[in-house]
Amino acid sequence: MTVPAIRVSAVTKQYGTLKALGGVDLEIGQGEFFGLLGPNGAGKTTLISALAGLVRPDGGSLEIMGHDVVRDYRNARRNLGVVPQELVFDPFFSVRELLRIQSGYFGIRGNDDWIDEILASLDLTHKADANMRMLSGGMKRRVLVAQALVHRPPVIVLDEPTAGVDVELRQGLWQFVRKLNRDGHTIVLTTHYLEEAETLCGRIAMLKAGKVVALDTTENLLHRFATHSLRVSVDRAEAAVALGGMAVEDGWVEFAFEGYDKLEALLARLREAGAGLREIQLGEPDLERVFVEVMHRA
Repeated sequence: MTVPAIRVSAVTKQYGTLKALGGVDLEIGQGEFFGLLGPNGAGKTTLISALAGLVRPDGGSLEIMGHDVVRDYRNARRNLGVVPQELVFDPFFSVRELLRIQSGYFGIRGNDDWIDEILASLDLTHKADANMRMLSGGMKRRVLVAQALVHRPPVIVLDEPTAGVDVELRQGLWQFVRKLNRDGHTIVLTTHYLEEAETLCGRIAMLKAGKVVALDTTENLLHRFATHSLRVSVDRAEAAVALGGMAVEDGWVEFAFEGYDKLEALLARLREAGAGLREIQLGEPDLERVFVEVMHRA
Protein backbone atom coordinates (compact mmCIF):
# COMPACT_ATOMS: atom_id res chain seq x y z
CA MET A 1 0.00 0.00 0.00
CA THR A 2 1.38 3.40 -1.01
CA VAL A 3 1.95 5.76 1.89
CA PRO A 4 0.48 9.26 1.54
CA ALA A 5 2.86 12.11 0.77
CA ILE A 6 1.53 13.98 3.83
CA ARG A 7 -0.55 12.69 6.72
CA VAL A 8 -1.78 15.09 9.42
CA SER A 9 -3.67 13.47 12.30
CA ALA A 10 -5.55 15.46 14.99
CA VAL A 11 -2.85 18.16 15.11
CA THR A 12 -3.29 20.92 17.66
CA LYS A 13 -1.17 23.97 18.45
CA GLN A 14 -1.89 26.79 20.87
CA TYR A 15 -0.02 30.03 21.55
CA GLY A 16 -1.27 31.29 24.90
CA THR A 17 -4.99 31.83 24.43
CA LEU A 18 -4.76 31.62 20.61
CA LYS A 19 -5.67 28.24 19.15
CA ALA A 20 -3.67 28.19 15.91
CA LEU A 21 -4.59 24.60 15.03
CA GLY A 22 -7.66 22.96 16.52
CA GLY A 23 -7.39 19.30 15.56
CA VAL A 24 -6.46 19.21 11.87
CA ASP A 25 -6.85 15.94 9.94
CA LEU A 26 -5.52 15.86 6.40
CA GLU A 27 -4.14 13.29 3.98
CA ILE A 28 -2.46 14.22 0.69
CA GLY A 29 -1.63 11.50 -1.81
CA GLN A 30 1.65 11.17 -3.70
CA GLY A 31 1.63 13.13 -6.95
CA GLU A 32 -1.26 15.44 -5.99
CA PHE A 33 -1.37 19.17 -6.69
CA PHE A 34 -3.11 20.24 -3.49
CA GLY A 35 -4.37 23.66 -2.41
CA LEU A 36 -4.40 24.87 1.20
CA LEU A 37 -6.55 27.99 1.42
CA GLY A 38 -7.80 30.22 4.20
CA PRO A 39 -7.91 33.83 5.40
CA ASN A 40 -5.03 35.39 7.32
CA GLY A 41 -4.73 33.75 10.73
CA ALA A 42 -6.45 30.52 9.63
CA GLY A 43 -3.44 28.36 10.61
CA LYS A 44 -1.88 27.67 7.20
CA THR A 45 1.63 28.89 8.04
CA THR A 46 1.53 27.18 11.47
CA LEU A 47 0.65 23.90 9.76
CA ILE A 48 3.46 24.30 7.21
CA SER A 49 5.92 25.18 9.99
CA ALA A 50 4.85 22.03 11.87
CA LEU A 51 5.39 19.91 8.73
CA ALA A 52 8.88 21.40 8.36
CA GLY A 53 9.69 20.70 12.02
CA LEU A 54 9.99 24.40 12.87
CA VAL A 55 6.98 24.28 15.23
CA ARG A 56 6.26 21.37 17.55
CA PRO A 57 2.55 20.57 17.79
CA ASP A 58 0.87 20.26 21.19
CA GLY A 59 -0.98 17.14 20.08
CA GLY A 60 -1.43 14.81 17.12
CA SER A 61 1.11 13.67 14.56
CA LEU A 62 2.47 14.65 11.15
CA GLU A 63 4.17 12.43 8.59
CA ILE A 64 6.05 13.14 5.35
CA MET A 65 6.25 10.08 3.06
CA GLY A 66 5.61 7.88 6.08
CA HIS A 67 8.28 9.52 8.29
CA ASP A 68 7.08 11.09 11.54
CA VAL A 69 8.11 14.74 11.66
CA VAL A 70 9.06 14.56 15.36
CA ARG A 71 10.40 11.00 15.84
CA ASP A 72 12.09 10.71 12.42
CA TYR A 73 12.87 14.34 11.72
CA ARG A 74 15.89 13.83 9.48
CA ASN A 75 14.14 11.58 6.96
CA ALA A 76 10.93 13.61 7.09
CA ARG A 77 12.84 16.82 6.35
CA ARG A 78 14.86 15.17 3.58
CA ASN A 79 11.59 14.35 1.78
CA LEU A 80 10.25 17.91 2.04
CA GLY A 81 11.09 21.16 0.27
CA VAL A 82 9.48 24.36 1.56
CA VAL A 83 9.33 27.70 -0.24
CA PRO A 84 8.59 30.19 2.56
CA GLN A 85 6.36 33.23 2.27
CA GLU A 86 9.04 35.63 3.55
CA LEU A 87 12.05 36.61 1.43
CA VAL A 88 14.76 35.15 3.69
CA PHE A 89 18.26 34.99 2.19
CA ASP A 90 21.95 35.35 3.04
CA PRO A 91 23.21 38.61 1.51
CA PHE A 92 26.88 37.55 1.41
CA PHE A 93 26.70 34.83 -1.25
CA SER A 94 25.96 34.48 -4.93
CA VAL A 95 22.98 32.44 -6.14
CA ARG A 96 25.14 29.42 -7.02
CA GLU A 97 27.03 29.56 -3.70
CA LEU A 98 23.75 29.69 -1.81
CA LEU A 99 22.46 26.59 -3.60
CA ARG A 100 25.69 24.70 -2.92
CA ILE A 101 25.46 25.61 0.78
CA GLN A 102 21.82 24.49 0.87
CA SER A 103 22.86 21.18 -0.72
CA GLY A 104 25.46 20.75 2.02
CA TYR A 105 22.77 20.93 4.70
CA PHE A 106 21.48 17.63 3.30
CA GLY A 107 24.94 16.08 2.90
CA ILE A 108 24.91 16.50 -0.89
CA ARG A 109 28.07 17.43 -2.82
CA GLY A 110 29.00 17.65 -6.48
CA ASN A 111 25.45 18.29 -7.71
CA ASP A 112 26.31 21.22 -9.99
CA ASP A 113 24.56 19.56 -12.95
CA TRP A 114 21.27 19.52 -11.00
CA ILE A 115 21.84 23.09 -9.80
CA ASP A 116 22.41 24.17 -13.43
CA GLU A 117 19.16 22.44 -14.43
CA ILE A 118 17.22 24.22 -11.68
CA LEU A 119 18.76 27.58 -12.60
CA ALA A 120 17.86 27.09 -16.26
CA SER A 121 14.30 25.98 -15.45
CA LEU A 122 13.74 29.05 -13.27
CA ASP A 123 15.45 31.42 -15.74
CA LEU A 124 18.20 32.19 -13.24
CA THR A 125 21.26 31.06 -15.25
CA HIS A 126 22.27 34.65 -16.05
CA LYS A 127 22.06 35.47 -12.32
CA ALA A 128 24.04 32.43 -11.08
CA ASP A 129 27.08 34.49 -10.04
CA ALA A 130 25.16 37.58 -8.91
CA ASN A 131 25.08 38.47 -5.23
CA MET A 132 21.68 37.92 -3.63
CA ARG A 133 21.52 41.60 -2.65
CA MET A 134 21.54 42.59 -6.32
CA LEU A 135 18.40 40.62 -7.26
CA SER A 136 14.87 41.95 -7.61
CA GLY A 137 12.12 40.65 -5.32
CA GLY A 138 10.78 38.34 -8.03
CA MET A 139 14.24 36.86 -8.68
CA LYS A 140 14.86 36.35 -4.96
CA ARG A 141 11.59 34.42 -4.77
CA ARG A 142 12.79 32.19 -7.62
CA VAL A 143 15.98 31.51 -5.68
CA LEU A 144 13.85 30.41 -2.70
CA VAL A 145 12.16 27.89 -5.02
CA ALA A 146 15.58 26.70 -6.21
CA GLN A 147 16.76 26.27 -2.59
CA ALA A 148 13.74 24.09 -1.83
CA LEU A 149 14.59 21.81 -4.77
CA VAL A 150 18.36 21.26 -4.45
CA HIS A 151 17.93 18.00 -2.48
CA ARG A 152 15.27 16.69 -4.93
CA PRO A 153 12.44 16.32 -2.38
CA PRO A 154 9.36 14.34 -3.47
CA VAL A 155 7.07 16.76 -1.56
CA ILE A 156 7.19 20.52 -2.20
CA VAL A 157 5.25 23.13 -0.20
CA LEU A 158 4.81 26.57 -1.78
CA ASP A 159 3.68 29.20 0.72
CA GLU A 160 2.39 32.21 -1.25
CA PRO A 161 5.09 31.73 -3.94
CA THR A 162 3.82 34.43 -6.32
CA ALA A 163 3.26 37.22 -3.78
CA GLY A 164 4.80 40.37 -5.28
CA VAL A 165 5.88 38.57 -8.47
CA ASP A 166 5.11 40.14 -11.85
CA VAL A 167 2.94 38.37 -14.43
CA GLU A 168 5.81 37.10 -16.62
CA LEU A 169 7.76 35.63 -13.70
CA ARG A 170 4.55 34.12 -12.32
CA GLN A 171 3.76 32.32 -15.57
CA GLY A 172 7.31 30.97 -15.83
CA LEU A 173 7.20 29.73 -12.25
CA TRP A 174 3.88 27.89 -12.75
CA GLN A 175 5.16 26.31 -15.94
CA PHE A 176 8.11 24.87 -13.99
CA VAL A 177 5.98 23.77 -11.01
CA ARG A 178 3.52 22.02 -13.35
CA LYS A 179 6.47 20.12 -14.86
CA LEU A 180 7.60 19.05 -11.38
CA ASN A 181 4.10 17.78 -10.66
CA ARG A 182 3.99 15.87 -13.97
CA ASP A 183 7.34 14.31 -13.03
CA GLY A 184 5.73 12.91 -9.85
CA HIS A 185 6.40 15.56 -7.20
CA THR A 186 3.61 16.27 -4.74
CA ILE A 187 2.85 20.01 -4.66
CA VAL A 188 1.07 21.77 -1.79
CA LEU A 189 0.15 25.38 -2.52
CA THR A 190 -1.10 28.19 -0.32
CA THR A 191 -2.13 31.34 -2.18
CA HIS A 192 -4.41 34.34 -1.97
CA TYR A 193 -4.73 34.28 -5.77
CA LEU A 194 -7.73 31.98 -5.88
CA GLU A 195 -7.76 31.80 -9.68
CA GLU A 196 -4.32 30.13 -9.42
CA ALA A 197 -5.64 27.51 -7.02
CA GLU A 198 -8.68 26.91 -9.22
CA THR A 199 -6.50 26.37 -12.30
CA LEU A 200 -3.73 24.31 -10.71
CA CYS A 201 -5.10 22.28 -7.81
CA GLY A 202 -6.91 18.97 -8.12
CA ARG A 203 -8.04 19.03 -4.48
CA ILE A 204 -8.42 21.85 -1.98
CA ALA A 205 -8.69 22.14 1.79
CA MET A 206 -10.03 25.37 3.31
CA LEU A 207 -9.01 26.34 6.84
CA LYS A 208 -10.67 28.77 9.20
CA ALA A 209 -9.63 29.41 12.81
CA GLY A 210 -7.36 26.36 12.83
CA LYS A 211 -9.91 23.87 11.49
CA VAL A 212 -10.56 22.30 8.08
CA VAL A 213 -13.99 23.60 7.05
CA ALA A 214 -14.04 22.22 3.48
CA LEU A 215 -12.09 19.45 1.76
CA ASP A 216 -12.89 18.12 -1.71
CA THR A 217 -11.85 18.16 -5.35
CA THR A 218 -11.87 21.61 -6.93
CA GLU A 219 -14.60 20.48 -9.32
CA ASN A 220 -16.85 19.20 -6.51
CA LEU A 221 -16.38 22.38 -4.47
CA LEU A 222 -17.44 24.48 -7.45
CA HIS A 223 -20.53 22.31 -7.95
CA ARG A 224 -21.49 22.13 -4.27
CA PHE A 225 -21.09 25.71 -3.17
CA ALA A 226 -20.83 28.17 -6.04
CA THR A 227 -23.78 29.74 -7.79
CA HIS A 228 -23.97 31.35 -11.20
CA SER A 229 -24.38 35.12 -11.41
CA LEU A 230 -26.53 37.27 -13.67
CA ARG A 231 -25.74 40.96 -14.03
CA VAL A 232 -28.36 43.10 -15.68
CA SER A 233 -28.25 46.71 -16.81
CA VAL A 234 -31.74 48.13 -16.30
CA ASP A 235 -33.68 51.38 -16.51
CA ARG A 236 -35.23 50.92 -13.04
CA ALA A 237 -32.66 49.40 -10.67
CA GLU A 238 -35.08 49.62 -7.72
CA ALA A 239 -37.51 47.24 -9.50
CA ALA A 240 -34.72 44.67 -10.00
CA VAL A 241 -33.48 45.03 -6.41
CA ALA A 242 -37.05 44.41 -5.18
CA LEU A 243 -36.86 40.99 -6.86
CA GLY A 244 -33.84 40.01 -4.75
CA GLY A 245 -31.01 41.52 -6.76
CA MET A 246 -28.06 43.48 -5.39
CA ALA A 247 -27.17 46.87 -6.84
CA VAL A 248 -23.49 46.79 -7.80
CA GLU A 249 -22.86 49.93 -9.87
CA ASP A 250 -24.67 52.54 -11.99
CA GLY A 251 -27.76 50.84 -13.36
CA TRP A 252 -26.37 47.33 -12.86
CA VAL A 253 -27.95 44.76 -10.54
CA GLU A 254 -26.59 41.27 -9.77
CA PHE A 255 -28.57 38.09 -9.09
CA ALA A 256 -27.31 34.68 -7.95
CA PHE A 257 -29.00 31.60 -9.43
CA GLU A 258 -28.41 27.86 -9.08
CA GLY A 259 -28.59 26.67 -12.68
CA TYR A 260 -29.41 27.79 -16.20
CA ASP A 261 -32.88 26.23 -15.94
CA LYS A 262 -33.70 29.08 -13.50
CA LEU A 263 -32.52 31.82 -15.85
CA GLU A 264 -35.61 32.10 -18.08
CA ALA A 265 -37.97 32.55 -15.12
CA LEU A 266 -35.68 35.20 -13.60
CA LEU A 267 -35.62 37.22 -16.83
CA ALA A 268 -39.43 36.90 -17.11
CA ARG A 269 -39.83 38.32 -13.58
CA LEU A 270 -37.62 41.27 -14.52
CA ARG A 271 -39.78 42.00 -17.58
CA GLU A 272 -43.01 41.72 -15.57
CA ALA A 273 -41.63 44.12 -12.95
CA GLY A 274 -40.95 46.70 -15.68
CA ALA A 275 -37.25 46.92 -14.87
CA GLY A 276 -36.38 47.86 -18.46
CA LEU A 277 -33.70 45.36 -19.41
CA ARG A 278 -30.85 46.85 -21.49
CA GLU A 279 -27.92 44.41 -21.23
CA ILE A 280 -27.04 41.13 -19.47
CA GLN A 281 -23.79 39.46 -18.36
CA LEU A 282 -23.49 35.85 -17.15
CA GLY A 283 -20.85 34.74 -14.65
CA GLU A 284 -19.68 31.15 -14.14
CA PRO A 285 -19.10 29.71 -10.65
CA ASP A 286 -15.55 30.38 -9.48
CA LEU A 287 -13.42 29.52 -6.48
CA GLU A 288 -13.60 33.02 -5.05
CA ARG A 289 -17.39 32.68 -4.67
CA VAL A 290 -16.93 29.23 -3.14
CA PHE A 291 -14.34 30.57 -0.70
CA VAL A 292 -16.54 33.46 0.45
CA GLU A 293 -19.54 31.14 0.90
CA VAL A 294 -17.57 28.48 2.81
CA MET A 295 -16.02 31.07 5.13
CA HIS A 296 -19.46 32.63 5.73
CA ARG A 297 -21.03 29.28 6.59
CA ALA A 298 -18.10 28.30 8.82
